[in-house]
Amino acid sequence: MSHDHDHDNELDPFAARVRALETILTRKGLIDPAAIDVIVDTYETKIGPRNGARVVAKAWSDPAFAAWLRRDATAAIESLSYTGRQGEHMQAVFNTGNTHNLVVCTLCSCYPWSVLGLPPVWYKAPPYRSRAVIDPRGVLEEFGLVLPAGTKIRVWDSTAELRYLVVPMRPEGTEGWSEERLAELVSRDAMIGTALASHPA
Repeated sequence: MSHDHDHDNELDPFAARVRALETILTRKGLIDPAAIDVIVDTYETKIGPRNGARVVAKAWSDPAFAAWLRRDATAAIESLSYTGRQGEHMQAVFNTGNTHNLVVCTLCSCYPWSVLGLPPVWYKAPPYRSRAVIDPRGVLEEFGLVLPAGTKIRVWDSTAELRYLVVPMRPEGTEGWSEERLAELVSRDAMIGTALASHPA
């Protein structure tokens, strides 16, 4: 499974209609596919996930907020004004030195838009949705994340009633950093569980 590839043959009916409309408008010269790709990428990887990254950074910096996030993620996240589409009922799951969390939606593609932005194509694809449960370690390795053999992997299945936010471990060497600087270390994938929070390459 590659998370960089589209899965056109596995699009749901709505997505298929959108793709068909995009094709028609492109042929008529009314839209530029490259421009649309840039816009989608911005919302998918930059604007949307910044909300979640700020939640994680605050949890790293503020023990009281972290405790609140563990106890009632919905209320804690709402306190930062991040609410809305598919983010009403949230649970935060914290990675530790011996436990790594991974989020999937096996039935469809339930996803916390308010904190993670647009769901990536691979998250909605059947290969990820099925294999993340059956072989989570193998799936993570395909994302380039190789965990120690002793690390326990917990898979959380999002539903229409409850969605999950992974709080990755805080990278070493970040003591004293501001929340804004810490947020830059948190990617969308780290909050799904297919990556770790890390310093920029």
